[in-house]
Amino acid sequence: MTREHGEYVTDAGGLRELHRALLSTQSVEQFLHEIAVMAARLVRRGLSCGMTMQPRGKPVTVACSDQVAARVDEVQYELGDGPCLHAMRDGHMVRIRDTAEKASWPGFEAQAASYGIRSCLALPLNADGKPVGALNLYSREASAFGVAEARRAEDFAENASGALSLAVRLASHAALIEQLRSSLISRTVIDQALGIIMAREQCNQGRAFAILRSASQNSNRKLRDIAAAVVTSITGEPPQPAPPFEEGRP
Repeated sequence: MTREHGEYVTDAGGLRELHRALLSTQSVEQFLHEIAVMAARLVRRGLSCGMTMQPRGKPVTVACSDQVAARVDEVQYELGDGPCLHAMRDGHMVRIRDTAEKASWPGFEAQAASYGIRSCLALPLNADGKPVGALNLYSREASAFGVAEARRAEDFAENASGALSLAVRLASHAALIEQLRSSLISRTVIDQALGIIMAREQCNQGRAFAILRSASQNSNRKLRDIAAAVVTSITGEPPQPAPPFEEGRP
């Protein structure tokens, strides 16, 4: 446990906050925002934090604690280099002690200084063992990231990487559940339409499905839409949704 500006900061406390955020947020996007806000608060007071990822091959700021972080991140994307891009590409922590010195990335440091940023710390983020982004910390004070701050930032980035891996898996799981729910609804509508066709045409299920499929192909409409039209033509109202899909139940 360390003390910074009268405030105790513990690795365990940061991990608990990450877990709480993961459980309470409704989307990966909201969780990323929580990570950025927590990092800016837990590593050292008065920081700005941006989170860079490459969802479509190009770096973007997917979350930030404030607009200053977003603007300074954007400077690096425009220049094609800088501490956060370097950390993300090489997988190592990058530190700028004082942007006034213009020692590492003169162009970036000059523009960062114009936004009032004097020192920077960028750390790689991983998900499922693969580099996916960087955590970018900015301070309005020179030499803001000493040994203690860097250690806290590294610990937080490591914990955030683990939580991010879980968030990505949960998002994929949620997408799968939604696909299953949609599939179940479609299956219910089609089954209702097949029953109507079987009764009307006095045929078996195989023949009824062939009739439904032929109508879908001839009209260039989805099978589910054709089935819904059949049900609506008989009942006078759209098909009723299936019962809520719940895991572990038939």
